[in-house]
Amino acid sequence: MRVHQILANKPIDTIWHVSPGTSMYEALEIMAEHNIGALLVLENQELVGIFSERDYARKGILKGRASKDTLIKDVMTSRVITVSTEHKIEECMGIMSEKHIRHLPVVNDQTLVGIISINDIVSAIIWEQKAHIQSLESYISGNPYS
Repeated sequence: MRVHQILANKPIDTIWHVSPGTSMYEALEIMAEHNIGALLVLENQELVGIFSERDYARKGILKGRASKDTLIKDVMTSRVITVSTEHKIEECMGIMSEKHIRHLPVVNDQTLVGIISINDIVSAIIWEQKAHIQSLESYISGNPYS
């Protein structure tokens, strides 16, 4: 399975983002409202960073920064690791595991097309495994249509 197959099952208009000048508090409100763990940071439609719960904890709370006074540009991760729609989900899982990240923006030809999370990857793998098991059970039982 590839990233484009995961994105096909996600709402197409749901790339939650903020600008670098957004306050950390406003970003957290958006994350809470949509039950998400990270926001992309866009400036003039260009991906310039990502802000996650981890950034909030490590660069905000632990540094004593006030949520309403701190801008995203001061706490975001600016070295964003991205994948393309043609990456295999196993490759994405490896990247996430190696880099200790839970979100991967998806970029094709320098255009942001989506974001996938570790939850998306795990769900896709579970779906693939269930389909594989069902196929094997059908083969074993001699009923290819069950």
